Amino acid sequence: MNKGRLEAFSDGVIAIIITIMVLEMKVPHHAELSAIKPLIPVFISYVLSFVYIAIYWNNHHHMLHATRQVNGSILWANINLLFWLSLMPFLSGWMGENEFAKWPVMLYGVNLLLCAISYTILSKSLIKLHGKNSTLEKALGSDRKGKISIAIYTAGIIVSFFSAITSFILYVIVACIWFIPDRRIEKVIIEEHNHEK
Repeated sequence: MNKGRLEAFSDGVIAIIITIMVLEMKVPHHAELSAIKPLIPVFISYVLSFVYIAIYWNNHHHMLHATRQVNGSILWANINLLFWLSLMPFLSGWMGENEFAKWPVMLYGVNLLLCAISYTILSKSLIKLHGKNSTLEKALGSDRKGKISIAIYTAGIIVSFFSAITSFILYVIVACIWFIPDRRIEKVIIEEHNHEK
């Protein structure tokens, strides 16, 4: 199957997720700067979630660029990823509105963990279809970055029972790890293109 519809659908869903997140930030009813103060936790939560959605969109784009086609299992793996990403606005808003309390921070971390696992399932499904020597398999390798992220999310979920702020900081650290663009796929594609010349 052609991958075009999967890419277009995913882009549309991710755009809607971002739109819903920004709509969660309510406009203050007063013109004084003090009216913004209660919104600071919501804004911080929004920024982190926006960065995460942007990271997933960026990496999803690169991953599909390194592939030629999709099949039914890949379509379902992609839907699974989009499902967990679609919960981001709700959990982000809940965490910000409650000023990073234990349960919202813990469930935010659970959602991040499930997004990461879903992304891994999608990448493994794509590698299975395209073969062990495919561009994507060469680029991802052992996916050390992904495994480290899953370990930190798990630690963040456990730590949230003792210190929700420390847990939140761990989630920020993972975002920082991924914020620097992952050039693995680009490098392999460029190397293969130069080799073909």
